[in-house]
Amino acid sequence: MIQLAVTTVLRVSELTALTPQDIHLGTGPHVACTGKGRKRRITPPDPTTVTTIHRYLSSLQADPPLLLSTRTGTRISTDAVASRLSQHASGAARCCPKLDAKNVTPHTLRHTAAMRLLHAGIDITVIAPWLGHESIETTQIYLHADMSTNERALARTTPTGIKTDRYKPASDKLLAFLQGP
Repeated sequence: MIQLAVTTVLRVSELTALTPQDIHLGTGPHVACTGKGRKRRITPPDPTTVTTIHRYLSSLQADPPLLLSTRTGTRISTDAVASRLSQHASGAARCCPKLDAKNVTPHTLRHTAAMRLLHAGIDITVIAPWLGHESIETTQIYLHADMSTNERALARTTPTGIKTDRYKPASDKLLAFLQGP
């Protein structure tokens, strides 16, 4: 469930509404979902997720109406997804203590996946439809450019032979004056 959420950037409501028929594992594997405004969209999972989904679907004894469901076969709630994710985040925090300070939610996974796409050099015009955003402006608000992204962009535009680095003043008299005694 978590792997599917991260690799397809689905909203939690889209994830919980998936049916086995929404999963296409053949040539051009993809997940089709109904997003906000009842708009259909397609997102491609990575090869590892395709393998995981294939194994999961093969393990099911019957053809369930929903991909993810409760023991009684009803739709899993978004709160249940958040609770399960919180349990996994707590377990992961034992190996990575920095996670204790983070509030990991299903939306955090979506945001993280979108930022990973951006860091991988995927253009925002490709990321926006994956997120189900009609306009790039919505995606622009959603994604934030961190310093490493800015530095990579600068490196692509810097003439060869010129070394770029962050500015480090040897002595900043103005700053010292402003900070006072």
